[in-house]
Amino acid sequence: MLLLTKILIGLLVGGLVGFTGIGGGVLLLPLLIFGLGVSPIVAVGSDAVFNAVTKLGSGYMHWRQGSVNWRLVAALIMGSAPGAIAGVGLLAYVRSAYGNGVNDFLRTATGLLLVVIPVLLLFQGRMTSPESRTVAKEERFPLRVVALGLVAGFLVGMTSIGSGSVTMMLLLLMYPFAPAVMVGTDIVHAVVLTTVTSALHFRLGTVNTPLVGALLIGSIPGGIIGTRLATYVPSYWLKRILCGVLFVTGARMLMV
Repeated sequence: MLLLTKILIGLLVGGLVGFTGIGGGVLLLPLLIFGLGVSPIVAVGSDAVFNAVTKLGSGYMHWRQGSVNWRLVAALIMGSAPGAIAGVGLLAYVRSAYGNGVNDFLRTATGLLLVVIPVLLLFQGRMTSPESRTVAKEERFPLRVVALGLVAGFLVGMTSIGSGSVTMMLLLLMYPFAPAVMVGTDIVHAVVLTTVTSALHFRLGTVNTPLVGALLIGSIPGGIIGTRLATYVPSYWLKRILCGVLFVTGARMLMV
């Protein structure tokens, strides 16, 4: 029964990601902590591995379609890789210094992100003008892109949240690339970032491999179903309801 529950959670998360476009990390983490009772630090490590695997297929497709700006990916990785190392390193330090207190630390950090990110997601479509969404602009990527990667990498290393949602929202504010290029670049960078983060969490011993396997069994068909539904059913209100639920969940984590 527990195995079936994990598969169904994977199916739900995969379906919601495919249907609404909201990142899997921000959806899965509260389900693992509140739904399955997984300790926050193991939930973070397992969530990172789950995201790395689930993004591989779409990253490959964007690479084949040529919708990836590799210069931008490289600039992001220059910041996100050391940021992920710093994020996981902070977790390792807090665990060694405070033991199980690391889980309280993670509840607070995750709660803050679950409050902030849904609010930003609701306003994501207004962050760029209609003209900027259709223009692909080539320019040198300054240090602010590396800084963006550093912030995203640190958040992902510490909470597994942000490889897609945070990076995409900040990129929208900086560069007016065509939507397909923005999405493809964001996903390919997320694949690299979550792979680095997964390796670090495996080394830290915070990954529940059987849990990840069960979640993936459900998420793969869930993603296909969600993507198909998205072409027939508008996800406008569901996305807003999910953002509301995530906001309330984050607020609850902060009040525990």
